[in-house]
Amino acid sequence: MSQHVRVAIIGAGFGGLGTAIRLKQEGIDDFVVLEKAGAVGGTWQINDYPGAQCDVPSLIYSFSFAPNPNWSRLYPLQSELKDYMHHCAVDHDVLPHVRFHTEVTHASWDDDAQLWRIATSTGDLTAQVLVGAIGPFSAPAVPDIPGLDTFAGTVFHSQAWNHEHDLHGERVGVIGTGASAVQFIPRVQPQAGHLTVFQRTPTWILPHPDRPVSKVTQTVYRRVPGAQKAARKAWELTFEALVPGFIHEPKLQKPLELMARALLKKQVKDPELRARLTPSYAVGCKRPTFSNAYYPALTADNATVVSDGIVEITERGIVTADGTEHELDTIILGTGFRMTDHPGFDLVHGRGGVSIGDRWREGEMAAYLGTTLHDFPNLFLILGPNSGVYTSAVITIEDQVHYIVEALREMERADLRSLEVTAEAQQEFLEWADKGLSKSVFLTGGCHSYYLSPTGRNFTHYPGFSAGFRARTSTVDLDHYVARRVAKEGVPA
Repeated sequence: MSQHVRVAIIGAGFGGLGTAIRLKQEGIDDFVVLEKAGAVGGTWQINDYPGAQCDVPSLIYSFSFAPNPNWSRLYPLQSELKDYMHHCAVDHDVLPHVRFHTEVTHASWDDDAQLWRIATSTGDLTAQVLVGAIGPFSAPAVPDIPGLDTFAGTVFHSQAWNHEHDLHGERVGVIGTGASAVQFIPRVQPQAGHLTVFQRTPTWILPHPDRPVSKVTQTVYRRVPGAQKAARKAWELTFEALVPGFIHEPKLQKPLELMARALLKKQVKDPELRARLTPSYAVGCKRPTFSNAYYPALTADNATVVSDGIVEITERGIVTADGTEHELDTIILGTGFRMTDHPGFDLVHGRGGVSIGDRWREGEMAAYLGTTLHDFPNLFLILGPNSGVYTSAVITIEDQVHYIVEALREMERADLRSLEVTAEAQQEFLEWADKGLSKSVFLTGGCHSYYLSPTGRNFTHYPGFSAGFRARTSTVDLDHYVARRVAKEGVPA
């Protein structure tokens, strides 16, 4: 007989752990966290490439209820984030609820029984409520390049870094110049015999403000009540100040562009290379990237930047549109993640057997407040469509987790078996988000980024300040939901 729990959570990253910890704080122990890896950490457990570092300050890329006065750097490194999350899990006693090495293979809503039936690699279970916290940066995007499987050398994606492979003295090719590549390229270049970077679109690079956190600052955070909280609030306000430029008037981003151009001019002396490294789109249209080491790596004597498109991959290397075959020993794919077609979307099936992936392929990537989805009762998404605020994903997560807890309270108070957002409420939120983002730099800045769905809709961002998102997720308006109640004899009414 399969186990039944009140809440099943998929994923043990910030979203899954945040949900689990909040449930414990609310006195809810009847839950399980299903994690396919062998440790907590999510994005920061699997993305361990050299140079992996968060591009959001540690003070706001952490739980508000678990301040860490001992961050070693202003912008946290991957290993430190992973350790922080492990300590949070231990301190809040959620590890006993985590099933490691457990991969969800199928989840379907049983409308008659009013519960979720979940199949995993370690056994089946049922749950009243399902929380999807799979994370947007967990499924690598492998480019469909002819001949990739014929290459005689070593190939790996940055998300699955081959730490056993020695790059010293090798001819290394990197495909992609996004956020991950900008971080690992400076680590690869000194090792490689020669580094060839295949660039499709240049990236705006801003000076990185990262620095060590002094012992004095750490001491103040530990000993002065409210000091770290005040510093966190200051960083939140700093990032919130960018919202008008992102959303309403992209011209306000001009100072950032001037900073990026100054860094490029300072670090890249060759005018021809500098021209190829200069984006044609507005700053902010793609994900902002910070580095003080990226341009020096590209201008090193053992590095080459190739801007011609890739035609095919042969046994010996990469052939570009100009006919050149670039002979290589190793190819590293810095090609990002499957944001719009994450395989996890096809594992969760709502009413009538339709999967999230099917629903979003048939229409638009949409969810009410980025959290609930019509035809998927008792399903709550973490970091779903249009939930991304401009401070930190962890701030979004905490607001969504609060909303989930409020929904659980409403269900308990009113003896509800299920809650399902109405199609009308979901559509209204989608249209409101689209209108709010219509003048944003993401849509008017002249680029195509992972922020956009296949139809060109920005499915990533919330069209306003984080305080607005927090206000909208502070309570559950049952007028936006269809509720099924429990009759006195214990069956749905």
